[in-house]
Amino acid sequence: MFLNPHKPIEQHTVNLPHWQQGETWIFVTWRLADSLPKSVVERLSEQKTIWEANHPKPWDEAEQKEHSRRFTLGFEQVLDDAHGKCVLALESCRKIVSDALLHFHGERYHLDSFVIMPNHVHVLFHPLGENKLESILQTWKRFTAREINKLLGNTGSLWQREYWDRLIRSEKQFAWTRNYIFKNPEKLSLGSYELWRRDFQSLSQTESMNEKTDPPQRD
Repeated sequence: MFLNPHKPIEQHTVNLPHWQQGETWIFVTWRLADSLPKSVVERLSEQKTIWEANHPKPWDEAEQKEHSRRFTLGFEQVLDDAHGKCVLALESCRKIVSDALLHFHGERYHLDSFVIMPNHVHVLFHPLGENKLESILQTWKRFTAREINKLLGNTGSLWQREYWDRLIRSEKQFAWTRNYIFKNPEKLSLGSYELWRRDFQSLSQTESMNEKTDPPQRD
């Protein structure tokens, strides 16, 4: 169930474009609303605009890899610095997210793996049947925002409105993405995480990267 370049791709757009092609595997990332300082977002956005203006599409393979290295992986590296309040460093908040992800596994979508980091979430999955990417993400985010805010006594937006997604093109890219999810916690210097892979059959034991019980505070 990898991307077929000869078949139509469904697209919807909020601020970013989002793609789906039937039951093709998707790698998706979404983050807490305070996970990136505004100055960092603006700097990355400006750099991306300049680069894309100097490299008009269609891109060859080398340009595609360079774009991913600069802006996709660059964005991920900033997230791994654990900016913001990082409420997902709390086990109770991570459990709300993991329970939501697993709830419709095998019914609306099929999960391969996910990791819940202190301020963002990565998921590798594919939709089932007529279920749509945007509806699945809205369900995850709406339910978890309500339950986490209730738990913490907070109000307002928990998640950044947008999310980032990529259709998986090949077995090689699938393996790379799966490994990226599995290795992502190695970059973590503060907080805790939750890791799940289908070949584990269950949630792994929560791994604590330090002895703190409160989420790390930065910025």
